[in-house]
Amino acid sequence: MIWDLWGDGTRDAHLPRGARTIAKTLLKGTPRPVPRRDPASVVLSASRLDDADLAALAAAARGEAAIDTSDAVRVLHLGGKSTPDLLRRRRDDTAIAPDGVVRPESHDEVAAVLAVCGARGIAVVPFGGGTSVVGGLEPDAGPFRAVVSLDLSRTAALLALDEVSLLATFGAGTSGPQAEELLARHGLTLGHFPQSFEHASLGGFAATRSSGQASRGYGRFDELVHALRVATPAGTLALGIAPASAAGPDLRQLILGSEGAFGVITEVTVRVRPVPAHTAYGAWTFPDFASGAAALRELTQAGIRPTVLRLSDESETRVNAVMGGHLLRMTGALAVATFEASIPREAERVRGETDAVFVRHGAKPRGEDPARSWERGRFSAPVLRDSLMDIGVLAETLETATVWSSLQALKAAVTTALEAALGARGTAPIVMCHISHVYPAGASLYFTVVAALTDDPLAQWADAKAAASRAIAAAGGTATHHHAVGRDHRSGMTAEIGALGIEVLRGVKRTLDPQGIMNPGVLMPPPATETTTGP
Repeated sequence: MIWDLWGDGTRDAHLPRGARTIAKTLLKGTPRPVPRRDPASVVLSASRLDDADLAALAAAARGEAAIDTSDAVRVLHLGGKSTPDLLRRRRDDTAIAPDGVVRPESHDEVAAVLAVCGARGIAVVPFGGGTSVVGGLEPDAGPFRAVVSLDLSRTAALLALDEVSLLATFGAGTSGPQAEELLARHGLTLGHFPQSFEHASLGGFAATRSSGQASRGYGRFDELVHALRVATPAGTLALGIAPASAAGPDLRQLILGSEGAFGVITEVTVRVRPVPAHTAYGAWTFPDFASGAAALRELTQAGIRPTVLRLSDESETRVNAVMGGHLLRMTGALAVATFEASIPREAERVRGETDAVFVRHGAKPRGEDPARSWERGRFSAPVLRDSLMDIGVLAETLETATVWSSLQALKAAVTTALEAALGARGTAPIVMCHISHVYPAGASLYFTVVAALTDDPLAQWADAKAAASRAIAAAGGTATHHHAVGRDHRSGMTAEIGALGIEVLRGVKRTLDPQGIMNPGVLMPPPATETTTGP
């Protein structure tokens, strides 16, 4: 992706007229545009790798071309793509970059690179698509003398396909589109489509417990994983033999969500399925978000499974209408759904069952167009975020999840916290929310915040995010439902799993990464006596 933007520049970043209308008429405060800059104007930290380091890394990755210390490559590996990440790239004259970028091609090469780094005191940050929005990819050397970004893009491949068992093994650096293209040649799909789909890697999906937009139909990514191969400083883990096992605790669960803190996922075996032959679409408006959430709960607990199921609150419904130029359709809460099946009548049957439940909760059917429109633009929002920054508008997200009985209270608490924190800076925000992932016991809440940028936008968002995180913890929500922990959420991990749980994770890290070279600073809060270079 481009160093200071989301994406590779191929998507249209033009702001629709509605976005400018919102910025001019609905936001409070004076926007402070943050223009882009030439990457050549940013001074990167000098590489600390010496000739012996470079020779050893080149030998491990089998070729001098596999290690790069040029500024042009290092600037592409500065970290992730959160709004604070991108603001720093637009505002700061200097940047801490990895000391080198290593591109191994296989599991054995990754293992060899880790051995070199362990022997030479070099930290390692695994790098897939670079889409982290929680500080999971900072080139943080921690206590070590240097840090390398381990770029897994050269591992992209379909390594094995079992069409009888419907299992496919990929190199961890395979991107979402690459995986779908390779599977489509065999009439198959993985069906994992998070908003980062166009750029993120399968290894990254596993390392962050990603949840795709079709999670109701296909499941979260951790539910799709059959087997993992992992290179750790202590050796190789090969996890997952049978479709189910009672052979002790499932060690795959230690790696799923570990964010490169224990080792590097090099191969992922996933469950795949035939490409659906038919897709039906549906959209409904509810009187309000509460009635829509009650309908989604009933639908889910009844076992009715649309492939995609989303509910926008009144604020998000209104803003999306303005963005699309539909100024007369601003009321209520909009739900959209898709229904995939091998035969048309099955998709239509599930849509009919969904409609019956929704109508009982006061919904009005709105045809197929809103759902089709959502599907066409479902990967575009992060690109618009960049364009909004150009005109001085903050657009950022955060997410959580809780049980159904606590959903409304959690939503209200987070909304109030965000409005108060940003309003205190004179930038009263628009706070929007939607449900995109549902379970029998509860659902996710995904918040989008739009506000005028201040002269200190980093502090502006840091205050708002901290206030929202406190509200989430107090209301019993999870610190993160699908964005992972990174550095941004690690302070909430003790409340999430307890002090003993943190010690369990530290014990795993001591076993698999005894020197601590793997992605220092992510996942776990540092011990009280430890200092780090992270926030």
